[in-house]
Amino acid sequence: MNETHNPDVLSCLANLSNDEVFTPPSVVNQMLDMLPQELFQSSKTTFLDIGCKSGVFLREITKRLIAGLAEEMPDLQTRVDHILHKQVFGIATTELTSLVSRRTLYCSKYPNCRYSASRFETVEGNIRFRNIPHTFVNGRCKWCGASEDQFGEAKRKGLETHAYEFIHTDHPEEIFKMKFDVIVGNPPYQLNDGGGMGSAASPIYDRFVQQAKKLLPRYLLMIIPSRWFSGGRGLDGFRDEMLHDNRLSVLHDYINASDCFPGVEIKGGVCYFLWARDHNGHCKVVTHQVDGEVEESVRPLLEPGMTTFVRQNKQLKILEKVKKIGERSFSEIISANDPYGFDVREEGSWRRVKPEFSMRQSKGSLEFYYNGWRKNGVGYVQRTAIRKGEDYLGTYRLFIPKAWGVGDASEDWVSPFVVGPDAVSTETYLTIGGFSTNREANNALSYTQTKFFHFMVAMIKITQNTMKGAYRLVPMQDFSKPWTDAELYAKYKLTKDEIAFIESMIKPME
Repeated sequence: MNETHNPDVLSCLANLSNDEVFTPPSVVNQMLDMLPQELFQSSKTTFLDIGCKSGVFLREITKRLIAGLAEEMPDLQTRVDHILHKQVFGIATTELTSLVSRRTLYCSKYPNCRYSASRFETVEGNIRFRNIPHTFVNGRCKWCGASEDQFGEAKRKGLETHAYEFIHTDHPEEIFKMKFDVIVGNPPYQLNDGGGMGSAASPIYDRFVQQAKKLLPRYLLMIIPSRWFSGGRGLDGFRDEMLHDNRLSVLHDYINASDCFPGVEIKGGVCYFLWARDHNGHCKVVTHQVDGEVEESVRPLLEPGMTTFVRQNKQLKILEKVKKIGERSFSEIISANDPYGFDVREEGSWRRVKPEFSMRQSKGSLEFYYNGWRKNGVGYVQRTAIRKGEDYLGTYRLFIPKAWGVGDASEDWVSPFVVGPDAVSTETYLTIGGFSTNREANNALSYTQTKFFHFMVAMIKITQNTMKGAYRLVPMQDFSKPWTDAELYAKYKLTKDEIAFIESMIKPME
């Protein structure tokens, strides 16, 4: 007998795009399983999805309520009418997703028609969408930070503004004028403001989480990128707030986002969490590793002396051994971004300045390392071209790319390299040093090539760009000698299992 594969259409839809990441039904149900299930047996529990795209959250909630209220409301239509009119509500991200969500929940994109699973008086039912404008102040939206150049009327010309209603107000409680017991959602992750995608685009999901907390639901259940663990662009305050919030009761962390969203790449992974208004204590952390292994622990999200979330228990144990020695941080000898002043901020925007340079050396000129140096060779600039970092001149240093991997090297990946006393670079590189001798610089280079070094960086780094702060857990070493992994493993008294863990986490260095 032949079996016909009949997939859930929302599972297929979940694989379509990186721009609007649709949540697969299986993941939604894993999230809903985290809630007290008696919520679905009460005809008074109210639910709000603050970022409807496919309507899958509201559909799965409704299915559970239909089952849970069967005894209280035996008549199916009476039960469905009550649930759809009184218990489940949503705010769509776009006009299109509002229609998709209504079709998913009401079986009709127009719930006031006779085909709707429950008849409403309006065309939107309880899933609303408002195409509202941004409020620009000095070129940026005061609510979400959207650039007027990208999202102003002159640019959009009648297109949707992506000014999401839920976060463009001081009073989200006025949207439905009611109190919600449970808020759920997979909010928009970022705004492309012209500055790039991924970690370079402006995050926006944090604003949805913070706005939802203002409503003080009994439970908040959301799925978002894991980049907030280490902060970064616009996320430092949000990271601090989340890691100090004792109301986070469960956190599922997926190192590989494709385990949640098949076929979708989200650098740093994704996580979903349960925030419980009446919880006050440690968090149950469930880590889903790349190899499929699942690790559970109950612990504070912020370990003593830490400013970031350490994702795995094995990492914590190794970190404790390293910190026990009490060494300085390697980050102390790493420059801030743009060490020689070729990326300057003027009138609220970044302007990259490439100085006049020559491929020929002249008297008093400095070696100049820029984006194309491997291909075109080393350029030369006059000393007067640099705007800062003169203290580095006369010392030996390492130049380390700002976009540097932790073992997941790509074809264009550049290793750190030693430069002489008369070298400068664009903002592409950070500077390590300076060292008084070439030998010390090369010994430091040997340290950066170890798996141990990369492992310590990886505890914080989960996006491509690696700024000074990403190295703060890396311990300083004595650079009168070179270093190997074997020496470092012995120094910190790591066990065979801990060494194997590091070796499995970090790919071999070229």
